[in-house]
Amino acid sequence: MLGMLKLSPAPRVARRTRRIADRAVDPVKQLVRWGLGHGIPRAVIGRAARQGDLQGRLITAAAENGRTDRLVPLFDELRGRGILAPGKFSYMTAHHAAVKEVLSSNDFTTGLPTSAGSMSRLGRWAATDVFNPVQPPSLLVTEPPDHTRYRKLVTRVFSVRAVERLRGRAEEIATDLLDAIDPSSPVDLVEAYCSQLPVILISEILGVPDERRQRILELGNQAGASLDLGVGWRQFRTIERALVEFDEWLTGHLEHLRRQPVDDPDHQSLLSQLLRAQEDGVGLTERELKATAGLVLAAGFETTVNLLGNGIVLLSEHPDQLRHLRDGSATWGNAVEEVLRFDPPVLLTGRISLRDTAIGGQQVRGGHPLTTILAAANRDPAVFEEPERFDVMRENAREHVSFSAGRHYCLGAQLARMEGEVGLRSIFERFPDLRIEPGAMRRETRILRGWDRLPARLTSGT
Repeated sequence: MLGMLKLSPAPRVARRTRRIADRAVDPVKQLVRWGLGHGIPRAVIGRAARQGDLQGRLITAAAENGRTDRLVPLFDELRGRGILAPGKFSYMTAHHAAVKEVLSSNDFTTGLPTSAGSMSRLGRWAATDVFNPVQPPSLLVTEPPDHTRYRKLVTRVFSVRAVERLRGRAEEIATDLLDAIDPSSPVDLVEAYCSQLPVILISEILGVPDERRQRILELGNQAGASLDLGVGWRQFRTIERALVEFDEWLTGHLEHLRRQPVDDPDHQSLLSQLLRAQEDGVGLTERELKATAGLVLAAGFETTVNLLGNGIVLLSEHPDQLRHLRDGSATWGNAVEEVLRFDPPVLLTGRISLRDTAIGGQQVRGGHPLTTILAAANRDPAVFEEPERFDVMRENAREHVSFSAGRHYCLGAQLARMEGEVGLRSIFERFPDLRIEPGAMRRETRILRGWDRLPARLTSGT
């Protein structure tokens, strides 16, 4: 069954999806949403890069150069401009301490640079009620008190104990996936392994029925790109079609769970638990439930797929580090932290200052945007000795900021760590001679960092 999973929909299913979505979407409002969220930023960033602006150059290079280590000269240039460097669109910081301070400060919030003006009014006019992981009530873009209530309810499901109960199942899935691969032939590890492990586990967490799992996974793959910046018009329409269909399925699935509840806590899906979870007598609304489920599917899929692909490449390129893992002088858990530090799944994140404040002694006006470059902070020499060296024995590797910090620290961090540890250990123990073949391709996304294709041979005798 696992070998039958694919990430692209059958043509008939795709046509049906387009018919569903096209009836539900106002094309003018959709064009406005794309223009405000992607089209205009994409054009402005490109022009700024051509004019030499460091922020524009960094975001453009992130898509063109692919590998995070090729961005290091820009990280160093940014760090050399001080704690906060002015850019075309915002302040920027590459300093580890400043990044943590911004992300942990109550003086900064998520969201758009302004809540007033004609552009904001246009955005509200064009908004849709369909779930989107980068729109409220998603945990990514809400603030206290709503964010506090959502997180308390959801944290119970993603506790360390709950994640550890999933470890055995993750190991079973990894074993099944590796059993299904023919080691005598080249294989694309993103398609056959890196994408499959997290999406299968997440679909089980959400309680997706077997007969719907394939389609829901396809929708998660398509919708995950909504977390990126400056996607093209055609891709944006694909994203919104996926979000519409996922929203429709989720509405029916929640109703089914209400009609046929599962009383045994050990057999309840995430959604079953969230339907009944309450904080101070208040549970999640239907819209909040959809936002939580969609974020788990989209963000969880994106982060872990990139983590696994990045880790496989790094360990293949550094056989000395792989030897440390095989002889027991390093742990797989610490190797995951070093992968997250060295090649994080997310390049940057942004905040808006709520009021006049200061970061690292430098003043920031209220209402001003600030971009924290997570990947650059992970290579701050003030924190990490020889930051350009990939070292699975690095004692402070876990001090990376790849999962953000403060109240928006990644809810699924423990799950991603566990899946990364299980996934990397399983494939290198099964195929110790694994080698990456020519033709590997990085994703063209700017914010999300990972591999799109990863051709490999799994045995040395082929």
